[in-house]
Amino acid sequence: MSERNPEHRYTNFLVNETSPYLLQHAHNPVNWYPWNEQTLAKALKEDKLLLISIGYSACHWCHVMEHESFEDEEVAKIMNDNFICIKIDREERPDIDQIYMTAVQLMNQRGGWPLNCIALPDGRPFWGGTYFRKEDWKKKILSLSNIYKNNRNSVLEFAEKLSQGIEQVEMIVKNPIEKPFVFSDLDKMIAKWTKSFDNKEGGSNGAPKFPMPNAYSFLLHYGHLANNQAVLDHVDLTLNKMAFGGIYDQIGGGFSRYSVDKFWKAPHFEKMLYDNAQLVSLYSEGYLKFKNPIYREVVFESLDFIERELLDQTGAFYSALDADSEGEEGKFYVWSKDKLELLIKEDFEIFKDYYNINQKGLWEHGRYILLKKESKEEIASKHNIKIEELEDKVANWKSILMSIRDKRIRPGLDDKSLTSWNALMMKGYIDAYMAFGEKRHLEIAIRNANFILTNQLNKDGRLWHSYKKGVSTINGFLEDYALVISAYIRLYEATFDDQWLSQSESMMQYVMSHFYDESSSMFFFTSDLDPKLVARKMEVNDNVIPASNSVIANALYDLGTVLDNKNYKKLALNILNNVKPNMDSYVSGYANYANLMLKVTKPYYEVAIIGDEALDKSLEINSYFYSNKILVGSLKESSSPLLEGKYISGETMIYVCEDKVCQKPTNSIMEACKLLE
Repeated sequence: MSERNPEHRYTNFLVNETSPYLLQHAHNPVNWYPWNEQTLAKALKEDKLLLISIGYSACHWCHVMEHESFEDEEVAKIMNDNFICIKIDREERPDIDQIYMTAVQLMNQRGGWPLNCIALPDGRPFWGGTYFRKEDWKKKILSLSNIYKNNRNSVLEFAEKLSQGIEQVEMIVKNPIEKPFVFSDLDKMIAKWTKSFDNKEGGSNGAPKFPMPNAYSFLLHYGHLANNQAVLDHVDLTLNKMAFGGIYDQIGGGFSRYSVDKFWKAPHFEKMLYDNAQLVSLYSEGYLKFKNPIYREVVFESLDFIERELLDQTGAFYSALDADSEGEEGKFYVWSKDKLELLIKEDFEIFKDYYNINQKGLWEHGRYILLKKESKEEIASKHNIKIEELEDKVANWKSILMSIRDKRIRPGLDDKSLTSWNALMMKGYIDAYMAFGEKRHLEIAIRNANFILTNQLNKDGRLWHSYKKGVSTINGFLEDYALVISAYIRLYEATFDDQWLSQSESMMQYVMSHFYDESSSMFFFTSDLDPKLVARKMEVNDNVIPASNSVIANALYDLGTVLDNKNYKKLALNILNNVKPNMDSYVSGYANYANLMLKVTKPYYEVAIIGDEALDKSLEINSYFYSNKILVGSLKESSSPLLEGKYISGETMIYVCEDKVCQKPTNSIMEACKLLE
């Protein structure tokens, strides 16, 4: 154990880490070590099993297990005597988390966090699970230690088989059959998917309910291109229900991680950067399609929340806010009726109706989650007031409650900045700017883009994964490169600044050199420069965040389109061809690949705008919802493949093209829009 700090009874080796999650455990009696080469060498030298515990700072049940077991001296003694105990922040080390989560899922058919695994001294797991009560945990780890001492061969044999299984999960082999991609394939996939739609409350049937922004972005684009009103209605319903529910912070903006029920009422209260980033993008797109003013409100309030609580002075974004404050989940966000009546006096009857201070909003311990059931128009009509008057009242209520809430003890902040999540948030700001034209949003996106260039990009082309207080750590994963490339391409569309395309191209070349697997035409999650783990994995299935292989495939296709690079487009199609046989059975897990299929099976328009007013005209075009397009542009003559020879002095011309074949140029937004329909 490292030297004790006189302020604490116990101090372990996590005290030197930067992760807020690891630092939470730095004064446990458990002699925690970080994952590094020295720790692994120690385990091998002492022939001690590894006890690997993985979580993240906003994880409620991680806190519970820490309090019940890892802060307990009796439990700590068992752990310290029998194991080398390693604590891992899953957000810092998604590569390690991926391996041990796969192991637990193979053994138990389910997973979650906290994730606890027992592994051989070389890292190969042979047992794992999630949360355990104290007494169960003590019995289990003692039993496993004894099994290893007394029946080592059977443990070694099982660990070897499990490691082979881990290697095979999500490992794609090259698909030798190349069939043409056709839109009707997507129709068939959607027909299966719609059976799981909850067309009363939105989202998927059952509970819990996760927003899944990537999946709903695909459904929005598919519904538009297929003219499938049922799918569009489902997307619109889902966006409405989430915006009205308790999962959305009705006072301060921003979304919680998920709803524990099927009504989007009671959230698991942590707020994650990656959820809010993607939901800002989704609601920006949703506004363009449905023109629902609530969606604009959600975008602006959510970005206000990000700037207020998750934006660092460097331009970086922090990772998360905890679900708990004062050791209690949701305490920061909920209200008693008595307190609300004191604060909202003459308007309380309207307030009560608007925010459901009734059985619908009642949660635990007599406290209420603020949520909405009826629109402003319905509430105004019911109470016989003008809509403008109600809007003034709502703004005043929010101001009053925010001023009170700001005095409460705040949820814990995870103040590390992850490159991949920052790229998602950067793109969220860009998408908001492209939809609504608010310059402040673009300025914040550019500042974040420059933060990544300045702090996270090395001269040799490597990206760092994590940043905190001036220190960048952990070699970047495929998700970092893929999401930054994607965000920079989008930033180019918003600014027509060639440096963002140039940076995207440089990063793509680096990815090709260090992540590409020629035998499968897929990309590994880890760089070939990283120390070897039990397995070198590929991230294939889309989840809450789209898989890094699906993001890189879309980025390859977009870069290939803009730079007229046929090899990039071919690589993208190879990835799509590899996963296509799996898409039929689980299309929601391949939603971002399905987005690529839309680009391949429908016209993917290159909208080239060149001239002094190029940026203004691009914003005008973006005030309409056109699903399958990418913007290129310049304020002056350009040698870019899609702009060369198109500049006309004194004019700003718009060219709508498909695979470099362009319609007659126009300087009219309406004419250009007709060509995109």
